Amino acid sequence: MKKNNAKALLPILVFLLMYLGLGLIFEYVLKISMGFYNIPIVIAFLVAILVACLQNRALSFNEKLEVMGKGVGDKNIITMLLIFLVAGAFVGVVGRSSAESVAYFMLSFIPGRYAVAVLFVVACFVSTAMGTSVGTITLLTPIAVSVAQVSGFSVPLCVGTIMGGAMFGDNLSFISDTTIAACNGQGCEMKDKFRENLGIAVPAALVTLVIILFLSFNADIKPMPVRPYNLLQILPYMLVLIGGIIGINVFVVLLIGIVSGSVIMLATGQTAAVELLANMGSGSAGMFETCIVAILVAAMCALIREYGGFEALLSFIRRIFKGRKAGQLGMGMLVGVMDIATANNTVAIVMANPIAKEMGEEYGITPRKAASILDTFSCVFQGVIPYGAQMLVAISAAASLGFPISAFKIMPYLFYPYLLLLSSLLYIFVLDKRDSKACKQ
Repeated sequence: MKKNNAKALLPILVFLLMYLGLGLIFEYVLKISMGFYNIPIVIAFLVAILVACLQNRALSFNEKLEVMGKGVGDKNIITMLLIFLVAGAFVGVVGRSSAESVAYFMLSFIPGRYAVAVLFVVACFVSTAMGTSVGTITLLTPIAVSVAQVSGFSVPLCVGTIMGGAMFGDNLSFISDTTIAACNGQGCEMKDKFRENLGIAVPAALVTLVIILFLSFNADIKPMPVRPYNLLQILPYMLVLIGGIIGINVFVVLLIGIVSGSVIMLATGQTAAVELLANMGSGSAGMFETCIVAILVAAMCALIREYGGFEALLSFIRRIFKGRKAGQLGMGMLVGVMDIATANNTVAIVMANPIAKEMGEEYGITPRKAASILDTFSCVFQGVIPYGAQMLVAISAAASLGFPISAFKIMPYLFYPYLLLLSSLLYIFVLDKRDSKACKQ
């Protein structure tokens, strides 16, 4: 067993101070729009790795490179990178028009009085199909604003509803980068993590829907116009969702989605063959920064583990969180703190993964349960922080349509993230039972 060495955690502290500190200065002192996301996260991690390399003179630089190489070469890291790229290609193929078809198809069935409730359901489905909360918010915020314009509902309520539904899919989707990161980091099947998550996410979503319906009862609104949609464009999303649930290999599922999406997009004249290839390339390219961050985090964590940093952190956690249930809460708080610091739930999961892996072995928490906790708690925090990409995109989209609103007006209507936290705590401390396939101690 490696010796406890709290100083080995310095690179993480350097990263957090650099990324969070500069982000807060850019956003709230210099008043730079989307300032938090102008900080190059790759550079922040490179600085942190440099600090790690300057530590522990007992190892030569070449030996440190070897340690980092072994960390990056882990099977789960390689699998994660490949899934990121293939998932990006799928999103590039199906594009924005397919997601719009999903939204307007579902909106066409329900009376306008319950439009906000439909918005929530649509956001849940679209985000689960697309695998991106930011993309869902970007797509559906204009629709949410339109609903507010023709109804008695407020813009903050409609936008907050979209944000809640977006985080539902971010947490559950098989092609979400958070799901990919959590499952591969903990070494579990996506279908197992999905089933673990259902017992937490679905009750929170149902209660959210009840609250929204209650608020809708006294609304006096006009019928809402619905744009044309193409049912065929919904098929690739459905195939990916169904394939993932029944347990087909994730690469096969994504390949089915890419092939079916390509055929439909070409057959319906939505795109040309050359443009389709370009879109696939753009979709994969959109994952490049996430891939680089995963590589850098794996290298940094390999050094921290080698120096005894994780042992020191686990020793601290053991003193604070006693027992398996408390250990699960500690795991959730760990990824939550990482998310508050980075404002990126995927990065938070990637950073927390190696520590959570050791916590799972220490507390007897199964890989699928650990993956579920990491993904769920990261989505809770990411869904409510006022400087997160989801909130900033929603505010910008609403403002561009002539409805400027602040994060603090939206936050009271983020029913789903708050209820997801409550559901998670109830699941851990009341409903959770020890899995017979628990991790080996």
